[in-house]
Amino acid sequence: MHDDTSLTVGRVKRVLDERIRPTVHSASKALTVEIHELAGEPIAPSEGIALDYTPTEVGTMWGPAWGTTWFKVTGTIPAEWAGRRVEARIDLGFDINMTGFQCEALAYRADGTPVKSLNPRNQWVPIAEEAEGEETVELYLEAASNPVLLDYHPFLPTQEGDILTSSKDKLYRTRQMDLVLFESDVLELSLDLEVLFELQAELPATSPRRMRILQAMDNALDVLDLQRITETAADARAELVEVLSAPAEASAHRIAAIGHAHIDSAWLWPVRETIRKVARTSSSMTALLDEEPEFQYGMSSAQQYAWLKEHRPEVFERVKAAVAEGRFLPLGGMWVESDTVMPTGESLVRQFSHGQRFFEREFGIRSKGVWLPDSFGYSPALPQLMRRAGFEWFFTQKISWNQQNVFPHHTFLWEGIDGSQMFTHFPSMDTYNSQLSGMEVAKAARQFKENRLSSRSIAPVGWGDGGGGTTREMVGRARRMNDLEGSARVEWQHPDAFFDAAKAELPHPAVWVGELYLELHRGTLTSQHGTKSRHRWAEHALIEAELWAATDAVRTGAAYPQDEFDALWQQVLLHEFHDILPGTSIAWVHREAVAVLEDVIARARAISDAARQSLAGEGERELVFSPVSVAGPLALGATAAGASADAVTLDAADDSIVLQNELVRVTISAEGLIVSAIDLATGREAVAEGAAANLLQLHQDFPNMWDAWDIDKYYRNRVTDLRDVTALTSRLVDGVAEVVIERSFSESTIVQTLTLAPGGRTVRIVNTIDWRETEKLLKLAFPLDVQATHTDAETQFGYQSRVTHTNTSWEAAKFETSMHRFVLVREADFGVALVNDSIYGYDTTREVADDAITTNVRLSLLRAPRFPDPDTDHGVHVITVGMVIGADVAEATRAGIELNAPATTVRGGNDVEPLVAVEGEGIIVSGVKLADDGSGDVIVRVYESLGRRTVGSLKVGFEHREVREVTLIEDDLEGARIGSELKLRPFEVRTVRITR
Repeated sequence: MHDDTSLTVGRVKRVLDERIRPTVHSASKALTVEIHELAGEPIAPSEGIALDYTPTEVGTMWGPAWGTTWFKVTGTIPAEWAGRRVEARIDLGFDINMTGFQCEALAYRADGTPVKSLNPRNQWVPIAEEAEGEETVELYLEAASNPVLLDYHPFLPTQEGDILTSSKDKLYRTRQMDLVLFESDVLELSLDLEVLFELQAELPATSPRRMRILQAMDNALDVLDLQRITETAADARAELVEVLSAPAEASAHRIAAIGHAHIDSAWLWPVRETIRKVARTSSSMTALLDEEPEFQYGMSSAQQYAWLKEHRPEVFERVKAAVAEGRFLPLGGMWVESDTVMPTGESLVRQFSHGQRFFEREFGIRSKGVWLPDSFGYSPALPQLMRRAGFEWFFTQKISWNQQNVFPHHTFLWEGIDGSQMFTHFPSMDTYNSQLSGMEVAKAARQFKENRLSSRSIAPVGWGDGGGGTTREMVGRARRMNDLEGSARVEWQHPDAFFDAAKAELPHPAVWVGELYLELHRGTLTSQHGTKSRHRWAEHALIEAELWAATDAVRTGAAYPQDEFDALWQQVLLHEFHDILPGTSIAWVHREAVAVLEDVIARARAISDAARQSLAGEGERELVFSPVSVAGPLALGATAAGASADAVTLDAADDSIVLQNELVRVTISAEGLIVSAIDLATGREAVAEGAAANLLQLHQDFPNMWDAWDIDKYYRNRVTDLRDVTALTSRLVDGVAEVVIERSFSESTIVQTLTLAPGGRTVRIVNTIDWRETEKLLKLAFPLDVQATHTDAETQFGYQSRVTHTNTSWEAAKFETSMHRFVLVREADFGVALVNDSIYGYDTTREVADDAITTNVRLSLLRAPRFPDPDTDHGVHVITVGMVIGADVAEATRAGIELNAPATTVRGGNDVEPLVAVEGEGIIVSGVKLADDGSGDVIVRVYESLGRRTVGSLKVGFEHREVREVTLIEDDLEGARIGSELKLRPFEVRTVRITR
């Protein structure tokens, strides 16, 4: 017998594509179509349904970029369709390859009831399960004409990413609006053949199982009459029963499927469009839950549920009912699927507290795990924060995108900087938008790293980003693969159940220590500095406002603006979403982000101003309010301004300027570069011999893919040192030495103001940059005479150490890394820190000359990618950095905090005693606030900052009843430590509740 495998494969594919799938909907009848194009922004569904409509024809162009068009479609079900399932088939001009990235719609009944979404992979709307015949049909479609920005080449600059610059031309042409008969046997046959067709492709070429599947498919197609598909589909299915009923092997991999629709809270669309994407998808998923009893659907992000509640309450009620049934699963316990690299520790705490509070308030549940499939790397501080917030597991997928190194585990313990461990899983099918294809299912089983000890992985199943989530076809595939020979077993399962089973199988999993660094998307630490800077400033403004408002409430009885704080924090948390803060969204998103965050800053500062003035009272004394806990007697309170320290000297000559105070001496060349920086106590030189710090370097920056996301290593091969000076001046201002350097380069200009103040180790550099570049990267270089084996870069509640060598491919891949407020390089007795107020990326290289090792640290200031925003960061930016000479970790921490949270002078009559003070080396207060529950109790969060064990105490400066430890999100803690003693492990975070 000849092997006819290729003939069978070709035959099945053609019949499926050309005959069976097109016959899932058989008879059709055209609907009458009317239209109303809105001139402005979207309106409420009740208003849309009440619009005046104009007749139109299928085949008509509709929808300019970002527009909303309402369609009214009406018709009558033919009498001969009585007893049959009737659907509407709607094609708005879809491109099936652009699912989630083009036009979409939500269908409503005439009474305003939402039905389901329409998109390229889901072009039908249920009309009647069993038609009576001659019923009147009336549907309303709220259609969004979102432009295709990815197209088939995702890197072309476009002005379509902002409604202010987008074209007014109509983008889409309707193709079909019909009533159709749904043929269930034909759909089931298509799924039978599809699952078997994809399964056989993954089996060994000559395996008996594959051969029998091929023969069964041939038999089925022999029975199928291609001119009478609907009449013969059931007979064809009968030929497949035996191969579809063969059970899976006992050792088969187990896949826990969870319905999913990864909806970016903003990306290639604005926030206002995400609100509608969530409504569309949630409508479809609640409808699918009604039709498929075994199906379970999960959605993360409390923010998205809150949008539903506010903007689409009728959808929210359906979701809420499905949550109560245990079918619609709130996941993740966070406000949004946040970036976790750049937000402060306090921000991540609020992601958890606002997320869990919302889920508990609205649904009476808490999430047990953190669900972050798509964020761009994960901070090593995260395991402790998840544990201390009460979470039990962590899920992500993104590390499978690594460019160079394959991550060695799928189920493991992830250990953070403090030693906390979190049970973690990566799906072995390498996707968070699974279609449950045969290829994906086979890949999940084949790649699973823990196969010797464990048997299960997760599959998030569904189209994302407005693609509508899980389809009935995916549910059908899952049903067939539940127990199918040659396939992994697929079962709809809550992630909590999966993690419980995985823990039982792996009582002693492998451990991964340190950050989960993504070897991709390194440019996200720098892109869209305008958004990043406002976010940093907003975080610190809110943390400070909470401190002074809490102090005012306790000291004077003033009202604490809890509701306003919640609203402001939620704006900040939204903008920490992993395509907003990383700078990878369209221009519209970042234009709005800057405006919103500037409003948050202004409102938070107004709260602080009012509270400080209330505390200061009447009077003309100058009172210095310090919001940080590392500033000696001023810490977390206010006292009269003291006398200045010794003055700074400034000596200017033709070739250099020397700045000196009692601690350091700094020499600046005629090119405006720091050629010497000496710690006077030790005589140590910080700048490498023959080199110059404060050197601006301009690189060509054109990555292979994903412009705003990526920095590729070869950018280093082309660099221009910006040494030319337009003007250089120096002066003393109120005892502070100041040097101003002006430069012009390419299309841009920069003014640098270097200052050295009395009593400080930090040369502060304020960079005012008018940035007009295209596809460039601006670095600020500091070649340091420090033989550093590693850098210490601040992260949430501590710092992470990274080696400076590239011994292995894992280290070589980290050619651009993250920091918060400081990065430190040090030897045993001397170090230099670089602090900043608004940037996150840096790189480190080592150079050896005459046996001397130079550690070159370069801060990433600005980028200029052209996709998805062609004018990324064009405009004026102010970026402040500081070079801290003779720094250790404590000094770096202090300098970084004080740069980001400066003291404020207020005229008044009252000194302000701090609510709390801490004693103990390295203990930092990160936040002081009133409790979220409105009790008036004071919440204090402290952490150990130096990476060592310490013992200290918390001094409470007001009458109180009890001091006890609580969780990170202020829940009571079993076995809580009581009292003011602070005994902390390295980088330990402690949240304390002081009962008033």
